[in-house]
Order: sequence, then structure tokens, then C-alpha cells
Amino acid sequence: MISRRIRDLRRSWLWVLTAVALWCLLWGGVDLKNVLGGALVAVLVFVLFPMPPTGHELTLRPVRFTLFVLRFLSDCAISAVQVGWFAVRPGPQPPSSVIAVQMASRSDFFLTFTGVLCTLIPGSVVVEAQRATGTLFLHTFNAGTPEAVEKARESVRAQEERLLWAVGRREILEEAGLR
Repeated sequence: MISRRIRDLRRSWLWVLTAVALWCLLWGGVDLKNVLGGALVAVLVFVLFPMPPTGHELTLRPVRFTLFVLRFLSDCAISAVQVGWFAVRPGPQPPSSVIAVQMASRSDFFLTFTGVLCTLIPGSVVVEAQRATGTLFLHTFNAGTPEAVEKARESVRAQEERLLWAVGRREILEEAGLR
């Protein structure tokens, strides 16, 4: 069983490389110790805790992926400024809500990754994800009116759509109604 997982690492080289890069970022630099340590940890994690196959759902579209990353970074910066302003401004804190958002894709990968992206953007956090229904429940900041709640839902749906167009295969896009 373990030897089969080690052989399967050849197909996961990109994920291992990504894990090593994240490890180096976590430890604050790229040097031999961090790269070797990251490689060791990545191999151990991938061998001991194998992920279900997701390669059949993914295809990289470089232009759309670049636009996706730039928009995500922009959303993070804008939200950080907004949340920071609400933290220091005088007056009452804005209301918040827990909202349910039905995802377009039925893929576990895209449900999870959309939830992670929404949590990384300041002002919202995923409190539950229902795999069976493809629904994310998010606690959102500054969503006290029906219009603000709908705007937050649309923001999550738009995030999922950008992600799908950036890395989703044609079949996934068709299933989500984007083709």
C-alpha cells in the first residue's frame, strides 16, 4: 500500500512542488534546509494522507488563471481596507449575517476551494459546507440588509465562477451552466 503511494508521487509532482514552495514561505525563505525539509514533509504527507484524485476536474487556462489571481489579490486588499476602517471608525459595528450560497458546480474540489478563497478574503468566513447540496454557509461582515446579503451571495458566486473558468475542465463548466 505504501509502495503504491510512493509510486503515485510521480503523478503528484506539481502538488509536492507547491507544498515545498508553501513550506518555504511559511519558514520565511528559500534555502537548502527549508527546501529539503519541505520536500520531506510534503512526501510524508502525500504518502501517509493521500488525497482523492482531482486531476480529472482541472485544466489550467493561463490567462484566466492570471486574471483570477489578480482579482483575488485585489479583493483581499479592498476587503482588508474596508474591515480595517470598520474596526477603527467611531460608531456602532455594522451588522453581520450568516448566508447560504448554492454553488454552481457539484464538485467537492470547487466547493472546498471556493470556501477557502472566501475565508481568505477579509470580512467573511465559511461556517459550514454541505457537500450533499453543494451549499456554503458564510458569516459575512456588513450584511444587515437584504440587498447587502444578496451582494455577498453574488460575490461568492462570482468567485466560484472565476475559479471554474481559471482551472475547471470543460465538463465541469458545462455542469455548472457556464458553457
